[in-house]
Amino acid sequence: MDEKEIKNLIKSGRDFMKNPEWNETLTSDQDKKLPQPALYHLAKNESEVIALPQNFEELQLQENLFELLSKRKSRRKYTEEEISLPDLSFLLWSAQGIKGRRGKKYATLRTVPSGGARHGFECYVDAQRVSGLEPGIYHYLSGSHALEFLGTQSADERLQSVDGQKWASRAAVIFYFTAVPYRFEWRYSIYSHRIALIDLGHVGENLYLAAEALDLGTCGIGAFSQDVCDRILKLDGENEFTVYVQPVGKLAEKEENEETEFYSFVKEEGL
Repeated sequence: MDEKEIKNLIKSGRDFMKNPEWNETLTSDQDKKLPQPALYHLAKNESEVIALPQNFEELQLQENLFELLSKRKSRRKYTEEEISLPDLSFLLWSAQGIKGRRGKKYATLRTVPSGGARHGFECYVDAQRVSGLEPGIYHYLSGSHALEFLGTQSADERLQSVDGQKWASRAAVIFYFTAVPYRFEWRYSIYSHRIALIDLGHVGENLYLAAEALDLGTCGIGAFSQDVCDRILKLDGENEFTVYVQPVGKLAEKEENEETEFYSFVKEEGL
């Protein structure tokens, strides 16, 4: 790729970030009265579905919002300890949980905001160390707050999925968020994709704060392998594809200060 191509791509990226003029003559599929896409995926195999606990009041949550916001940061050092199934359940609910429904299956009200209540994301987890849960890949069924077991992946695939980042592959759980673009496009047409990425930030921040409340660590990842993630999640890469990855794990002993922690991470990863 030459310098001119790079500059053109940078310009197109900047233009994408700008708020476009709304075209009043543009009709969306919603305007055309076309069928609304499903609000969430259903289980493909009911025999593989595992109900998740919802007794969140029993969790030892840090509830002081000021403290959570003050302490929140990206954390990359994890122990090999398990996290509990209730912990995982709370993390999933915090990122994509459904609190209510509106209309005749028109919209879901969730723990995160979304433009037009479209919520065009699905969540999958590679749970390697969760007490009471067989290691493997699971799909979060937001409609019933349950997990569907999809299979397993090798340690090499796990490492490849996070683009070779060893610290991420050592997490107890890796969250993979995928986009189902037509959920947004049905209503917002050509304007939907910028809105979707804004919504994705809400999802990631909720997971950050939920992890902090549980005294767990997480760090959002943009450098993941698109092909590997889509393959292990059995996605077609067009109508659904991976857009964001977040490992979560038990926190290792804290470094003396953030600078020491960062340079220790850099040295360990050979950066």
